This record gives sequence, structure tokens and C-alpha cells, in this order.
Amino acid sequence: MNRATESYDLPLHSHDFIELTFVAEGKGFHYIDQQVEQTGKGRLYFIPVGVSHVFRPSSPGSLREPLVVYNCLFPPELLDSLAAVIPDPPIAAYLEQIRTDQLPAFSVTDLNGSVESLFLSLHREYHLPQTGSGSYLLALFIQLLVSIYRLRHDEVQFPLNKQTQFLQILHYVNREYAQEITLSHLSRSFDWSERHLQRLFKAHTGQTFHHYLQNIRIQKSCQLLVQQQQTPVQLIAEQTGYRDLKTFNLVFKRIIGSTPGSYRQAHCRKQPDVQA
Repeated sequence: MNRATESYDLPLHSHDFIELTFVAEGKGFHYIDQQVEQTGKGRLYFIPVGVSHVFRPSSPGSLREPLVVYNCLFPPELLDSLAAVIPDPPIAAYLEQIRTDQLPAFSVTDLNGSVESLFLSLHREYHLPQTGSGSYLLALFIQLLVSIYRLRHDEVQFPLNKQTQFLQILHYVNREYAQEITLSHLSRSFDWSERHLQRLFKAHTGQTFHHYLQNIRIQKSCQLLVQQQQTPVQLIAEQTGYRDLKTFNLVFKRIIGSTPGSYRQAHCRKQPDVQA
């Protein structure tokens, strides 16, 4: 796993491994065999073994207009070990096509941000390994392969069904939780009645929309309280969609069982003093 800023220096090249590349920032061009296409943020590429390709920014001044990508590189043999843990026949058949070099190069668009989130997690886990990182990376890798399959077969080739539409609403809420999201806003944006949306939230999440949003926000705030130990609680509240600190504290205590300050104190390890 790596994150790279593309330049004009790298020539057309091929690999003896499979490459999954996700465009994280900017725009530019992807040259593959004798073809070239424009590319930009949110585009994912599958590059089989032996296929010549290269990414280049839209202009030679890559520092001014960078094209930044994540690369996930793996040998086809890695897929052999997944056969025993993939119970779904369509996914198993799809991975077998990849393993045996039956799939040509292709690209898809990350419609809901799920692919980008997986690349971020893969990169972080790969470069900051912890206990069980091998298992965790493999689990993320399987999620990535399944997400790519869904993008190619469910959301790209066929019209969106009602279930997929509601999944997009959930992805939207998970991504934009810090904004002023209301049921009325979702109703206008996705063209469903507020009453119907409320029924869907209750049926598919077991919560009302309001409680679902609160839980997402508080979950994110827990992460920030630990990751940004020097950031005041007031700013953490604002970063997760709460403009009123009193409301944030009340909701946080109801869901977590403690105040934000107590949670931070319990979950943040004190740095040992450095001896001279």
C-alpha cells in the first residue's frame, strides 16, 4: 500500500502483480496500452499483470496541480488463500477471474465514498501496524474486492433499486454528519417523503433518523477526542455537528455513559516523561 504523487518522469510500465489504484486528489490522465482517458478524484482502476500503463497529472507542474493516488499491489496468488473464506458464489467466481487473468483492465467510480474509506484504512493499517494487522488488512482487502464487484455489477450497470438508494442515503449521512442534516433536507435531496424515510431508518437501522445521526456524530467525536488530544472539547463538538456544547455533553453522556472529558481521560494514555 502506498500513496504517491504522480509526475511526468515515470514512463509506461507493467508489473508482475495486480494493481488497484484509487485517485485521491486532483485530475490528470491515465495511459493504458494504446488508450488514454481523463481521470480525477474518486476513480478506481484495476490493472492486471503485464498491462502497460502510467498516470500523469494534467500539467507538468505537478506541485501546482498534483495528481495523488493510492496503490494497492498484490500477487494473484494472494487470492488463493481467500477461496476458503468467501461463501458467496458470485464473489468467488469473480475473484477466480481475477486470479486467472481473465478480467481486462477496467475502471469504476466510487459513488458513495466507500472505496476511498477502505483505501484510507488500508494505508493507515499498513504503515502503522498493530497486533493483528495481518488479519485486519486481509479483512479490509476482502471488503475492497466486494465493493468493487458491487460497483461494477449493481450500481454501474443497472438502475438503482430502492435498497441501493437508501444505502446511498446512509453513506451520505455517514459522510456529511457534521453538516446541518435534517429529515426534511434528505427528503428534498433524495425525493422521498419524510414519513417514508423515517420508516426506512426504523426498519433498516433500528433507530429513528435523529438517533441514527446522533450515534454517528458521537462515534466520530469519540475518535477525535482520542486522536486530537490537545483540541478543546468545544471544537470537537463543532467538528461533529454540535454548535451548542451543552447539547453535545448531554447527548454524549446519554450514549457513552460519561462526559467527553472523562472519556478522553480514560482512553488517552499519558505520555511518559522523557528523562534527560
